Amino acid sequence: MKQGPERELVARYLDRAIASGKSLGLTGFAVTELIESRASSPAARKTDEARALREHLSGNRALVTLDERGAVMGSEDFAKKLGRWRDDGTEAVSFVIGGADGLDPAFLKEASLSLSFSPLTWPHQLVRIMLAEQLYRATTILSGHPYHRE
Repeated sequence: MKQGPERELVARYLDRAIASGKSLGLTGFAVTELIESRASSPAARKTDEARALREHLSGNRALVTLDERGAVMGSEDFAKKLGRWRDDGTEAVSFVIGGADGLDPAFLKEASLSLSFSPLTWPHQLVRIMLAEQLYRATTILSGHPYHRE
């Protein structure tokens, strides 16, 4: 992500999530970018990107893919899901936003959860901002902070 307001918003919400998540045992909020595949077809690009993601992701982690065909979940249910993973001893939760062509169908099947912010197509920069904000919101819900209002 290039320098600019989108990057600043992601950083702001992740900094807030880091600060409020510590007391809850929620740590490690970070963004990792992998290089996009240069393969000639969309299917080959998705396969290449899925391979790179599998190599990067390891350990006892929950995998959440962001996909417009995924489950629609409210903020409180999202927070509860993160809390359950934490309580069940899951070491990490990795959120994956696919490349320009989307995610490989086989990789999508490997996910613990496929999540949709809506059936609309969103630019990656906005999805990152929305995800970062929801991670911060989840920490506030789990801690009982009044940031979230129903």
